[in-house]
Amino acid sequence: MKRIGKNMVERTSKFVLIVLGSICFMLILYQYVGPGMMNFGSPHRYLIQDDLDIFPTPDPHYVKKYYFPIRDLERSVDFEIKGEDVIVFLHIQKTGGTTFGRHLVQNVRLEVPCDCRPGQKKCTCYRPNRKETWLFSRFSTGWSCGLHADWTELTNCVPGVLNKKENTLKNPRKFYYITLLRDPVSRYLSEWRHVQRGATWKTSLHMCDGRTPTPDELPSCYEGTDWSGCSLQQFTDCPYNLANNRQVRMLADLSLVGCYNMSFIPEKKRAQVLLESAKKNLRDMAFFGLTEFQRKTQYLFERTFNLKFIRPFMQYNSTRAAGVDVDNDTILRIEELNDLDMQLYDYAKDLFQQRYQYKRQLERMEQRIKNREERRLQRSNESPREETEEQGRLPTEDYMSHIIEKW
Repeated sequence: MKRIGKNMVERTSKFVLIVLGSICFMLILYQYVGPGMMNFGSPHRYLIQDDLDIFPTPDPHYVKKYYFPIRDLERSVDFEIKGEDVIVFLHIQKTGGTTFGRHLVQNVRLEVPCDCRPGQKKCTCYRPNRKETWLFSRFSTGWSCGLHADWTELTNCVPGVLNKKENTLKNPRKFYYITLLRDPVSRYLSEWRHVQRGATWKTSLHMCDGRTPTPDELPSCYEGTDWSGCSLQQFTDCPYNLANNRQVRMLADLSLVGCYNMSFIPEKKRAQVLLESAKKNLRDMAFFGLTEFQRKTQYLFERTFNLKFIRPFMQYNSTRAAGVDVDNDTILRIEELNDLDMQLYDYAKDLFQQRYQYKRQLERMEQRIKNREERRLQRSNESPREETEEQGRLPTEDYMSHIIEKW
């Protein structure tokens, strides 16, 4: 009996040790994994951890190229999703706009999320308080102003389209225009590969000053239904190719240069007016992002509109354009054909980086002030309690003996 009892005690001790060891192991595992990974009960995984952890640290050695006043760096709009505000996404071809557009309808943390049903190309993005859209984009309203409508088309078209869709004449809405830009060489090569596979965008309207361009104003680069199979040499040789300086043309006010009438003003003057107009419109937009900086793009959008994404943006560098093997002469030729886009992107990249640095520094300063105030408040709360303890403390026996001896 004694031996049996001893064995039972040993087994019980071993079992207790195993249980305690397992608990300790789980606690240690949780300390390492829990803060960022073990996110029980929350579908929004990255939102639980420190929000700034997923965003790159600003480069302290970044050298600014352009001067921008604070009004151009500060981008924080009071977006009223329950009011009359509308976000308008200007989608330039081959800038990553399809991915970003899906983020807008599927990945924004909203009180009433967009209704995206399988098999349907468009989602329903209603305001929380009524059946009116807060987003004008390919995946919410479709190509309502034409396929890949540019700034000239959208600014003249969007108000009327929304009035017609909602069957009402609204008070003046507040439109917040947003867009994405991409490195011009990469974007150009990506468009060539897309056209090579059969894309045409020939249903684009190119509306300007109330009319579409004539065939003489906008000749075609190919005969037939599409330009599939074209070589890069053929693509670069067409003088009417809309891929050339596409980003500048789609962001500029084309009315300033007579739309697609090339004889309206001299060529050099036209190019300068288009570039300056594109810079101004980009600068005045509520937000723009860069394809090459996905996390920074996410950060600036969230801070601009006070809207959070559920899942963090991913940076994909293995694009079709990245897989094209071109020599230096070809790259120089593409840069020459897209000289305006190269200048615009250089300007946009500097503005983008300065906005990111400005916003991160502002947040850090606000956090320091908040921490300082919390410490001051904590000290002020602790001081009265210490005084009360001092006043309410009774003399000890040793202390009383010491006083009596001195007397």
